[in-house]
Amino acid sequence: MRRWWIALIPLALGLIGTVIGVAAGDRRRIVVTWQLEWIWVQLGLLATVVLLLVIAVRAALRRRELRSREDAVTRERAERRRFVDRLDHELKNPVTAIRLGLSNLPETEVAAGLDAQAQRLTRLLADLRKLGELENAQLEIAPVDLEALGREVVDAVGELPQSSDRSLAVSFPRAPRPLPPVRGDVDLLFLAVYNLVANALKFSQPGDRIELRGAEDEGGVTLEVADTGRGIPAEEQGLVWEELARGSHTRDVAGSGLGLPFVRTIVERHGGSVALRSRLGEGTSVRLRLPL
Repeated sequence: MRRWWIALIPLALGLIGTVIGVAAGDRRRIVVTWQLEWIWVQLGLLATVVLLLVIAVRAALRRRELRSREDAVTRERAERRRFVDRLDHELKNPVTAIRLGLSNLPETEVAAGLDAQAQRLTRLLADLRKLGELENAQLEIAPVDLEALGREVVDAVGELPQSSDRSLAVSFPRAPRPLPPVRGDVDLLFLAVYNLVANALKFSQPGDRIELRGAEDEGGVTLEVADTGRGIPAEEQGLVWEELARGSHTRDVAGSGLGLPFVRTIVERHGGSVALRSRLGEGTSVRLRLPL
């Protein structure tokens, strides 16, 4: 509806034609001329009404389409959330019982291995609960300096064992101006960026390079974490944002498959978007875009 004024063009043309026709006519025939030229005004008015109706119908269809898409996404997430809640409920008690039973067994290699897997399930259930809570948590909104946040993330991941033999670079603009602040929950945004950088460390090899970059575009700010790690197969890149999804090339690396879903949920709660590009054997780039 922002271009409704286009519909007034026929009416304006009709009025102009009427004025010109009357002005050019013989004054003795001004009444007759006006009646004839008035047809142009009527035609212009009719065309204006038709165009306004077309614009209104198109806008209504567009809104209906957007609502339909949003409803579909909401239903899909609700179904996934119900499944995760059921999974949590069904597994919590059996896992607790398994760990309790293992604590009464003699300390053997087999018992230690079983206890490790039970602990892994416990952590997985805890992460699933956190993800569910995150989707409905109240955000503590305040101005966030993304450059300062990014450098804090780099300091935090510097304590991880993998950081000692990887190259980690940070790049934020200085000209023509630094990144403007965004409004958001600083703790959740920190968690999102931390997850990305930690993931890049996890799925890279000694000597690989990881870069955290910031940039401003029209109406938003982007944070990008790129690495020269193992990359993701093209056929699996659409699955990485789903809960519990793990690529076929990551079986040798411990993980829950919830890191990127955490990131996506946090960014979408802030009205932003996520995007991933990757080439197997060359590396991966994940970009977060947050509105200003």
